[in-house]
This record gives sequence, C-alpha cells and structure tokens, in this order.
Amino acid sequence: MAWLITTLIVVPIVGALLVGATRNYARGVALTFNLVTAIAAFLLWQSFDSTLPGLQLVERHSWIRAIGAEYLVGIDGLSLLLVILTSLVFPFALLAPSRAAGDRSFCVLMLIMQAALYGTFTAQNFVLWFLFYEMSLIPAFLLIKIWGGEKRDRAATKFFLYTFLGSVAMLLSFLGIYFARGTFDLAGLANLAKTGDLLTGNFKWLAFAGIFLGLAVKVPLFPFHTWLPDAYETAPTGVSMVLTGALSKMGVYGFIRLLLPLFPNEIAALGPWLLTLAVCSIVIAPLAAWAQSDLKRMVAYLSINHLGYCILGLFAVTTAATRPLVEMQAALSGVFMQIFNHGITAAALFYFVGLLEQRRGLRGIDDFGGLIQRAPLLCGWMSVAMFSSLGLPGLNGFIGEFLIFKGSFAIAASFTAVAVFGLLFTAVVFMRAMQALFSGPRVETDVAFAELRPNEKWVIIPVTLLMFAIGIAPQFLFNIFNSTVVQMARLLA
Repeated sequence: MAWLITTLIVVPIVGALLVGATRNYARGVALTFNLVTAIAAFLLWQSFDSTLPGLQLVERHSWIRAIGAEYLVGIDGLSLLLVILTSLVFPFALLAPSRAAGDRSFCVLMLIMQAALYGTFTAQNFVLWFLFYEMSLIPAFLLIKIWGGEKRDRAATKFFLYTFLGSVAMLLSFLGIYFARGTFDLAGLANLAKTGDLLTGNFKWLAFAGIFLGLAVKVPLFPFHTWLPDAYETAPTGVSMVLTGALSKMGVYGFIRLLLPLFPNEIAALGPWLLTLAVCSIVIAPLAAWAQSDLKRMVAYLSINHLGYCILGLFAVTTAATRPLVEMQAALSGVFMQIFNHGITAAALFYFVGLLEQRRGLRGIDDFGGLIQRAPLLCGWMSVAMFSSLGLPGLNGFIGEFLIFKGSFAIAASFTAVAVFGLLFTAVVFMRAMQALFSGPRVETDVAFAELRPNEKWVIIPVTLLMFAIGIAPQFLFNIFNSTVVQMARLLA
C-alpha cells in the first residue's frame, strides 16, 4: 500500500490539469478531487499500524544519483496527522465564501498547493522535501497577488520575500551539510547528529542559524511574524483558511523533523533564548490582536499566539536540564494535538469572518452589532469556534493547550508561567469581539443581515461536531501519534 502516498500527491495535480481544461464547474471538479484525496487519506489511515514507531508505507526510488537525491516518502504518526488535516482544510476552504472560488485558475492553484503540502509532510529526503516545500510558495503568492483585497501587491511581495529568503538560508545550510557528509537522507543525518558527527566547529552554528531562520519565518515565530497579518488580511477567505490551517504547519513540522533531530545540542545551548521567543509569540500576539479593529487581522494575530504554544512545548522538551520522560510525552502529545486543532479552529474562524464580510461588505469589529437578534444561529456556531480557540474544556482547543502546559510546567516552569498570560489576553480579545459583534449597539444598514443558509450549515455543522468530538473523546487522534511521541521523547531524552 506504499503507493497510496504517491497517489495522494498525484491526484491533486491531475485534478489541477482537469480543472484547467474545464471551462465550467471548476469548484465542483476541484471538490471532487478533494473527495478522492480524502478517500486516499482515509485508506492511508486504515493501512497505518499505530502501535509501531518509525516510518511506515515507505516508497523509495532512485532519482538524482549524482547528488544522492531519492524519491523517498513515508509516514509516521505526525505525518499522517498532517495529511488528515490537509484533507479536511482544503475542501472546507474551497467552500468558503469568495468571489474567486469558482475561478478555474484559483482552483488550479489551490490543488497544486494541496499536492505540495502532501509532499512536504511525507518526503524523507531533503531535496524532495525542499522541492515540495518551495512548490507551495508559488501558488500561495499568486493567490494573494491576483485575488487579494486592498494592498495585495504589498502583502504578496512581503510574503514572498520573507519566505523565499528564509528558504534560501535553509537551502544553503543543507548544501553545507551535504558537502560535509555527502547525503540528503534525513534519517541518516539524524543518526550522525546522535553521535555528534554531523558537523564540527563554527559551521554547525551557521547551519543551525540558516535552518532555524527558514522555519521560524514559516511558522511564524516572533519576531519573524510581520508578514503574516498583512497576508492573512489581504488573502481571499479560502486562502487565509489554508494559510493558517495547513501552510503554517509546515514550519512547526520542519522544527520537529529537521531542527530537533539534527541540532539537539545547539537548541539546548540556546534554550532560554528560544523559549523567550516562544513566550513572546504567545504573549505579544494577543496584545496585538486586542488592538485590531479588523476581524481578519485579529484572527491572524491569534494564530501566531496558538502556534507559539507548539513552539513552547517543543523547546521546553529539548532545552531544560531536567526532563521527566512522562512530562516530555505530555508536552509532545499536546504539540501534536495543538497542530491539528489549531488548523481546524483557525480555519473555522476565518470562514465565519468571511460570512460576515459577505453579508455586510465590511469586517471591522465596530461595523456590526446586535447580531444575536438578527442571526442567532450564525452567532451561536461562531461562538463555538471562538470558545474552541480560547481553549474551553469540552472543545478541541482545550486538549492540546492543557497537555502543553502540563508538560512544560514540569520542565520549564518560569517560561510557562509567563506564557499563561497569553491565555488571559486571548480571552479578553474574544470577549471584546463577542460583545461588539453579538451584543453591542445594533448597527442599522439598508441591507438585511441574512441568517445561516442551508449550504453554509452543511459546512459549519460537521466542523463544529468535530470540535466537540475531539474535545470529549480525543483518543482516536491520540492513537494516531502515540507511538511516534513515545519514540521521539526517548530520543530527545
């Protein structure tokens, strides 16, 4: 069944070619291919043995022998989790309200980006991984540049420059590693790092800095985050959902797959500084969100905050001198769960902002008011997504955050204690938004504010039920990555 991974990558590309050749029903064709990839992802899940650590369903072929590049794909628990997340976010995004959603060029670029994400989350050779990693940059840039709102040229250029320069730094670092060790195989490089034979001297710090910079921009981690609010604000709703729901996970995935295995000593040496950056992302981002009047910018800053929790958990388990194995496993489980939950919840929040903008033509917090009287169902479902992002017990957002804090408090108590303020500031931001939108002074307009439509309910209800399912009985997700977490915790310890 190893061919399933290649199928997963190829199907969206085939879909993009067919959508490009189709004059009408572009979104319908794209959604059909999304259904096929969802089926392939489900079969991949069914074929995956969650009791075994390490890579499974590996497919390996010779590619560019002169430089040691191979077509090498495989999945572990984390890869499978991100494949499932990608399969959920893209159809959700294609169904989002947007004037561009029916444009065939828009759908083509979305499908190409989906294929790139599948490749990024399954590639096990750096050349292949980097190819897919960069392949996602071009469609994302074009989607913002062509279909974005005001200031789209500036936002798209900023997005491209930040991510491209970070990618160049990362590529140069890996070229240096290749010239020193003669391989691009990620598992082989990780084995060299275990024995301390990966790199020596000052060059290892240069290689570390280049890879760290490339990944920190992609997450993004404070202070490399300034491209994100502009890009998320300007992008069409569906693109914002993909950027926050799936594309941002490439950076966190890179930290787990590349930086932690290859540079454990360097991370430990810089531990307090790296934890400080994570805490800054957690605390400063909601303060910036508090100051925003635009709903999309508010949600964008809160996305930085939630991804900061993931980075806090990762750096806590790799930098502290005392690291109980049980607490390491708790923190890593929380990181994996937070990656998935943030993808679902943040995409849902952008979807609701898109609904508000579609009905009102505006998306400022003060442009609405008294919505609970005119659209109680929309307000109710949107409140669930907000409470999920806030981390309310019983919803999916609580599980990951609780485990990250549980593990991190036992390992890096002082940094985690400061990070708790991020929860408080996030609560204030959401309470302010709910007060202004739902219960604030009613804003009278000439256009009636529509309640949820049937086609919108078919999108919102399954996603919301998934939030409750994960929050109440999350074991079905834990089963996917438990063995991966146990293996990773032992290696890091």
